[in-house]
Amino acid sequence: MAAFDTKNMTFKEMLQVSFKSDDTEEWLDVHFTRPIGLVFALFWMKLNVHPNVVTIISIVLGVIAGIMFGYPDFGHNIAGVLLMMFSNFGDSTDGQMARLTGKKTLVGRVLDGFSADITFFVVYAAICIRLHNEPMPGTEVKWGLSIWALCLLAGIFGHQPQAMLSDYYRQIHLWFLKGTAGSELDNYAQQRHIFETLPKEGPWISRAFKKVFYYNYANYCKGQETRTPAFQRLYAKMLEQYGSPENLPSDLREDFLKGSRPLMKYTNLLTFNSRAICLYIACLINEPWLYPLAEVIIHSCMYIHMCRSHELLCEKIYKQYFT
Repeated sequence: MAAFDTKNMTFKEMLQVSFKSDDTEEWLDVHFTRPIGLVFALFWMKLNVHPNVVTIISIVLGVIAGIMFGYPDFGHNIAGVLLMMFSNFGDSTDGQMARLTGKKTLVGRVLDGFSADITFFVVYAAICIRLHNEPMPGTEVKWGLSIWALCLLAGIFGHQPQAMLSDYYRQIHLWFLKGTAGSELDNYAQQRHIFETLPKEGPWISRAFKKVFYYNYANYCKGQETRTPAFQRLYAKMLEQYGSPENLPSDLREDFLKGSRPLMKYTNLLTFNSRAICLYIACLINEPWLYPLAEVIIHSCMYIHMCRSHELLCEKIYKQYFT
């Protein structure tokens, strides 16, 4: 990926090219997170700091933020909100830096996703510890293991698949919109092949890291593919017939994008902003159990609608162009 000549660009121009695309950016990110993230990006770029270093900083801030939500007092929770906001700015900054400098790597992208996962893992654990010995609303019964069960349900069956497929649907959209170079649409077979053909020579720490990394990333891709059978059939047929997104007929491309574009708002709602707002409100009013409950009910409903709509879109495009 080529770097941009930022010295001859205005702030507005740099902001625009630092977006993934207008279709996949949320209003709050466009008008708040991304501009602030770009300010930080320009600062780190002057110091010649690698985007992955910024990602690690954002992970540390996110973990500390999560710990703050384990305390019931307002001060700790405000600190948690502020730290998580700065963690999110860092999460935006590293991606913007990567796109502006051309230092865009697979490890960086996976680290970026890992940043949110570990932050919210700490958040769930903190909420459980905070409420374990507290009574349920309107009763004298303590939460006990019930809050752990609720957070486990929210994290494993809510947050994790929601974030996984939200990222996948965005990459699919970008694949149709910008082609191979503008998307990070990876697949299990490709990543598994890389894992199986890793060199057996070199420092053992480096080899161990690569093995763990590609093994887990291949399984991550497999999880995305397992949940999207209609898209997998369409994707395989398009590759068989056209070879690459650049060769797709313009009407097929536009029909898919027209159906995919309305779903992009759900991919944004199911990543960070909406769940962070739910978390902030729930903790600041000292009812943190509302956050995992919102994950299980509200976000799960959005997730089901998003998945069903995307699969129906893929079935429609397949029937229209390949049968």
